[in-house]
Amino acid sequence: MEDKAYRVILYYNYTRVENPDEYRDQHHLFCVQNNLLGRVIISPEGLNGTVSGLKEDCEKYMQYICSDERFAATQFKVEHHDRHAFHKLHVRVKEEIVNSDLPVDPTVRTGKHLEPADFKAMLNDPDVVLVDMRSNYEHQLGKFKGAVTFDMENLRELPQHVSEIEHLRHKKVITYCTGGIKCEKASAYLLDQGFTDVYQLHGGIIRYGLEEGGENFDGRCYVFDNRVAVDVNQVNPEVISTCHICGTPSGRMVNCANAECNLHVPICEACSDQMEGACSEECRQHPAKRPYDGRGYYPTPSNNYTPLQGFKSRKKQLRVEGKL
Repeated sequence: MEDKAYRVILYYNYTRVENPDEYRDQHHLFCVQNNLLGRVIISPEGLNGTVSGLKEDCEKYMQYICSDERFAATQFKVEHHDRHAFHKLHVRVKEEIVNSDLPVDPTVRTGKHLEPADFKAMLNDPDVVLVDMRSNYEHQLGKFKGAVTFDMENLRELPQHVSEIEHLRHKKVITYCTGGIKCEKASAYLLDQGFTDVYQLHGGIIRYGLEEGGENFDGRCYVFDNRVAVDVNQVNPEVISTCHICGTPSGRMVNCANAECNLHVPICEACSDQMEGACSEECRQHPAKRPYDGRGYYPTPSNNYTPLQGFKSRKKQLRVEGKL
């Protein structure tokens, strides 16, 4: 892997967090002091984040997390990048570290963790079925060969689709997602529904690509930062997505330039230029269409926001609420 100045870190840890609001403030301030940007979610059930920063700052951040005994076992997926992968820093408290509404607790029971090498060894097992736990636009851009996919917008819809794999309940079912976090709950839910032999790819697609070269992952992997999509397969890559406009093979994922549409679709470079970043002629002529700069990614305008401002705003809110 080419060494670059910046790192992009993806991680999660399901563990009980007392006083998540208090830890949120501590965590946010550490990120500010170490020039980190990204999205971090803290909840009573754990910690989940993707952040970017200079190599040295990211190393401090990983040490900071692991120095807390609650998060000492956190596994990090670390990718090299040539710049920040985010424009802002948000550290928020939520009910769940990944939205699911599934009635399961991954700290009690979940699918058997498969390390990337073990996952690779099982790919040719005829008794194995891979099940993708990601959203439509993610698996349309890239997925493992032969994987089962669901027509769902988010993990909350999983109960509506379990019947589609009912006939596979006695197979070796391996769930996978981008970084592994969704599968902690998805695999637990399948076990609750009577599936008997359930696994999950530990660390997800990203870790499999980093450690095993991504063999048999077709297309590209959607990520939730400025990069939008990343290459995973260094062994037998194949483009499976097609341009939303002309239908030619394209793994170039963009957001429609029309802010009121913002559709996540593959659009080739030629069509993007012709349509000025829009997914249709209607969107190209829409008054809410944003200027197209060739990337197809549109961060929220900053309004002079800074990470420290976000921290101060949080403290001010707590004072108004009488919590400080």
